[in-house]
Amino acid sequence: MVLALTVCGIVVALVVAGLFVFGLRRRLIQRSGGTFDCSLRWEAPETAGDSGGKGWAYGVARYNGDRVEWYRVFSYAPRPRRVLERSAIEVAGRRLPEGEEELALLSDAVILACLHRGTRLELAMSEDALTGFLAWLEAAPPGQRVNVA
Repeated sequence: MVLALTVCGIVVALVVAGLFVFGLRRRLIQRSGGTFDCSLRWEAPETAGDSGGKGWAYGVARYNGDRVEWYRVFSYAPRPRRVLERSAIEVAGRRLPEGEEELALLSDAVILACLHRGTRLELAMSEDALTGFLAWLEAAPPGQRVNVA
């Protein structure tokens, strides 16, 4: 009986510690500011209905100079999962979620289709975050090419 209670106590302590580290990581990512909620679909299909809402990962994006660093929300990794360089992003278009995508994404999401170094990706974010993202893209230093559709 004592052994069972000790094991349960250790399991509860590990779960609480895991949740604490999880929250601390999110706080550290957002500490420097310039963050926004952003779902990402890497190597997205050519047409919107092909995947049926699959492949989306919920995350937080952070502006860092001429890069956007994207972190998975449900991860303990201290480094960004993807790094998008401003000079390599080409915007192909925008659309609203369709079908099962509406269930996979936040309710107010707008999807931005992009190319990054030849890889097709889609970013889903709120309308306000999209306005800020497009303004960040267009605010590139003189001499850099920016492809915004």
